[in-house]
Amino acid sequence: MKTPLAPGIRLVTSFSRDSWYRGFILTLTFLFYTAYHLSRKPISIVKSELHRNCSSVIRPADLNSTNNATWCDWAPFDQSNYQTLFGVLDNSFLVAYAIGMFFSGIFGERVPLRYYLSFGMLMSGVFTCLFGLGFYLNIHSLWYYSVVQVLNGLMQTTGWPAVVACIGNWFGKGKRGFIMGVWNSHTSVGNILGSLIAGAFVSSAWGLSFIVPGLIIASTGILCFFFLVEKPEHINCTPPQHHSDKESDETGSLTTNSSYVDRSAYGSISAEPAEVVEQHTEAISFSGALSIPGVVEFSLCLLFAKLVSYTFLYWLPLYISNVAHFDAKEAGDMSTLFDVGGIVGGITAGLVSDYTGGRATTCCVMLLTAAPMLFLYNYIGQRSLATTVGMLLLCGGLVNGPYALITTAVSADLGTHESLRGNSRALSTVTAIIDGTGSVGAAVGPLLAGLISPTGWNHVFYMLITSDLLACLFLSRLVYKEALGWCRRVPRARGFKEI
Repeated sequence: MKTPLAPGIRLVTSFSRDSWYRGFILTLTFLFYTAYHLSRKPISIVKSELHRNCSSVIRPADLNSTNNATWCDWAPFDQSNYQTLFGVLDNSFLVAYAIGMFFSGIFGERVPLRYYLSFGMLMSGVFTCLFGLGFYLNIHSLWYYSVVQVLNGLMQTTGWPAVVACIGNWFGKGKRGFIMGVWNSHTSVGNILGSLIAGAFVSSAWGLSFIVPGLIIASTGILCFFFLVEKPEHINCTPPQHHSDKESDETGSLTTNSSYVDRSAYGSISAEPAEVVEQHTEAISFSGALSIPGVVEFSLCLLFAKLVSYTFLYWLPLYISNVAHFDAKEAGDMSTLFDVGGIVGGITAGLVSDYTGGRATTCCVMLLTAAPMLFLYNYIGQRSLATTVGMLLLCGGLVNGPYALITTAVSADLGTHESLRGNSRALSTVTAIIDGTGSVGAAVGPLLAGLISPTGWNHVFYMLITSDLLACLFLSRLVYKEALGWCRRVPRARGFKEI
């Protein structure tokens, strides 16, 4: 008598070879970018340890110091302008990251992604560890920490264009919003793990708050070198379908002898029928990527959306510590709720945009809702623990949802746009342009927070609310185009034929 297969084996064999490899690549790249964000987070946790309220700290009996107000601080952050100095550290990283990102995509299209990612993660690990070694080597030079931050920022630019290009190579457009929404939770997972790991060491030996994450990202670099597969064709898997049959029917084939192309609307390009689709293998130019409909609008929107997200990333623990009077570890742990909300927000944005087909509209609605929620969080967010938890989760979802959608599904959509005529080597460059522009905002936000916060946290939140509204403004044309598209679909769905 033949016995049935074990349930576990039936489950394993129910998935095709392609499905297993796609799941493997999704998991692998998730781990890679989790490590990238994990290694960025410690600086925000350690800030409140570098400059503390020394009056509440028990002073060692053998300590020889005449300054009772700053004896427990780490020079040079023991000065009255410590918030400005923290802003210098943040900007050293973020400005280098923003500038490097525009070049990173160009390199990513021309260098094998496996080598590029492995090198970037190994070097990021080295520079993250060097920052932590400042504690053990008793280094008190602002120049040392700033230079390490600049070099680390440049190395971190290797991550995003490469992992998005890899995911774009393996997954088609069908459920891209949902898949990438789930996958993009690596940003929040990395922030949460980075906060917890840094928080575990911050009060005893803050150098380990950097060294441990540095070793983790270096280890993932080694993992990448041995296991990453850039494209499904490399292991005889089926390439994904980047455009649906419906899109192909509506837009037609784009070829070298097309006589007319209308680029007036994002996501809607029509052309005269042609005979042969030409496949391009050369990397796209910077100007060519900018000409793709929607790239400029989404890039400018991300500039302000990322400004808000990164201001929270770098300053939220210090804000909680100052306003709610938590210690460094408690403030770091509490700040992870913002990232938990970001996970839910990213997945929700992906699902809604997949269902409606309106990437821009989804982003715009979430950004508009985020503005009043930020105002409420600043005024009532610290009244009770329950209020703090609820507002952090809500604000995290609304702030990080659009940011996650633009940097993942939108970037992949535009990087495989019909106007590229089959060019599969544009994804990294398009991603770098969008995220590079956003990184300018990521650099400006924490800097402004450092300059504005001495005048009161209220002013910082007014700056964040204004940024959210400006992000919506840049999407207004695309939202209008999407609304027109929905209006045109209604008569067709009811059986009417347009004349």
